Amino acid sequence: MKIVYYIFFSFLLILLLFATTTFINFRLSGTVNANTEYLSTSTEIIRYSGRFQRNILNMVSGLRGYLLTGERSFIDAYDASNTENDTILAELGSMVADTLQYKLLMEIKELNDKWTEEYTEPLRKAKMLASVSDSNLQVFNRFYRERFLTGDERAILANLQQKFKAFSNLEYNVRQEKKTRLTELVDKTRRLSFWLTGLSLILALAIVVFLVRKISRRIAVMTQMANDIAAGNYDVNIKDPGNDELSSLGYSLNHMADQLFQNISLLKRSNEELDQFAHIVSHDMKSPLRGISNVVSWIEEDHKEELSQKVEQYLHIIKERIARAESLIEGILSYARIDKEEVEKETTDLNRLVYEILENLPVGSNVKVEVSPLPIIYSEKFLIFQVFSNLIGNAIKYNDKEMGLVKISCEEHLTEYEFFVEDNGIGIAPVYHKKIFVIFQTLADKDIFSGTGVGLAIVKKILDSKKQHIRLSSVPGKGSVFSFTWPKY
Repeated sequence: MKIVYYIFFSFLLILLLFATTTFINFRLSGTVNANTEYLSTSTEIIRYSGRFQRNILNMVSGLRGYLLTGERSFIDAYDASNTENDTILAELGSMVADTLQYKLLMEIKELNDKWTEEYTEPLRKAKMLASVSDSNLQVFNRFYRERFLTGDERAILANLQQKFKAFSNLEYNVRQEKKTRLTELVDKTRRLSFWLTGLSLILALAIVVFLVRKISRRIAVMTQMANDIAAGNYDVNIKDPGNDELSSLGYSLNHMADQLFQNISLLKRSNEELDQFAHIVSHDMKSPLRGISNVVSWIEEDHKEELSQKVEQYLHIIKERIARAESLIEGILSYARIDKEEVEKETTDLNRLVYEILENLPVGSNVKVEVSPLPIIYSEKFLIFQVFSNLIGNAIKYNDKEMGLVKISCEEHLTEYEFFVEDNGIGIAPVYHKKIFVIFQTLADKDIFSGTGVGLAIVKKILDSKKQHIRLSSVPGKGSVFSFTWPKY
């Protein structure tokens, strides 16, 4: 299966777990809200229940005060409490949801109605009529003895109080039951959320470890393969039995390595053939050149007295052209051998190396060479000898001043040295600054300066092989400054 599918389904599973946790907590929040609303309603029920019972006491006190004194204020208190109790019972009927509570409430309402209709209201009316006539007073006294002195009215009140107490206790029990159930639900939800979150984290960690092990190990193998290819080992291959994106990458790397191996093998064969061709051609070209040189020498030796000055001049030109052709051939071989042979490194004192070069160069009396202190390096002596030899040789050769000057100096940088070869010779126009580093390109008149156009090409090739650079700053007629870098280590 492709890696992107692993990632997709893994994250989908984690999202589902988190969504489940969120849904559970959402349901819990709904239950908490419902319980909060119930608690508010329950508080109102308890409050109404208490007020109802206080109103009953107020009604009893108001009625008895009126019966004893006949004061209207007592009966007003009775009426206010009675009216409020009717409202309280109606409100409680709309609030109570429990069947048993509702049944108790209906019984309370029946008792309250019975108490007011059969006892309090008739007695109140009788008391109001007692002041009208003696017969009405007798009726009131008889009614009072029959209804209140027998204890029936007190039994109804006691029953009413008992049922309201049971009603309140039932409300408290329901509230406690809901509180207990809510606490259990909160604890259960908390535990479930904890385990689901923990499972999600563990699953996420397991997925990450799985993907890292699945991907990093294979990437490490591919990286090693790329490093082997970069190091020149093209005959490498990786085995990846998977069927995902990295398998496709591995297949592409294998295909690339195979193509590189074939192309490099072909290139090596071509280079070997070119080297052999260069040696064969140079040998075959040198032979007729030596033959021509020998013939010219024989003519000079055997017919020296017969030769005119003009013919001797022509023979001299022929010998110069032969020498130039041989130099060109040697230059081609030197250029071809630059990056073909392994050159050993050794400790090299560049001061001594420059003086060795100067001893082997034809330095005229009109050219002064100044050498600043140069470092001692550990590098390929032959290669840096070639660079300095060509640059210093050109600086001396192409100096047309009466008092020529060549300066050789060095600047030290963090990881490399930068060397300078400065002269006050003929200079080079900016348009030719790149052209002079191409093989066989020489800007000077061959009749005035002998040059093959190979020296700077060799310098450029050596520096390119070491990943270094060379710069030229020059003004025609005033001289040139060649600067190149060389690694310290």
